Amino acid sequence: MDDCSTLPTWRFELPHTTAAVPLARSLVRRALAQLDTGPCEDTAELLTAELVANAVEHTAGTGPIELVLELRETGCHVEVHDALPAGPGELITAGPVEPPDPWQEHGRGLLLIRTLSSAFGHRPTDTGKAVWFRLPWIPAQRQRPAI
Repeated sequence: MDDCSTLPTWRFELPHTTAAVPLARSLVRRALAQLDTGPCEDTAELLTAELVANAVEHTAGTGPIELVLELRETGCHVEVHDALPAGPGELITAGPVEPPDPWQEHGRGLLLIRTLSSAFGHRPTDTGKAVWFRLPWIPAQRQRPAI
């Protein structure tokens, strides 16, 4: 990122359905593609999809899910707001987490967030909670000149 003087924040209301997952991926990719964020786009897209999928699967469908993407001088901060006040178990637990069962289809999302983000957590909101992660900016690889 060249100019950090005006860093944008985006807020999106997503439907409380599985359609929210590809929509969230697309919104994050489009927002970060406008900037020179390097490979952080792919990781932000993946981790956002995991948080949105968890919000859809583990909370009651009484209202929209809110996605907040905030750009900072050091990287991006992503939050997913839902109506369930309880925090996600694997983000609350300190220390190592049991590896997921290789035969199960679920159980890897929060492990990815713990592994790939520079920071993560959750906080209470007036309507439930926000689960968040941060990613640092990674400069795009420069191409070597052809010989």
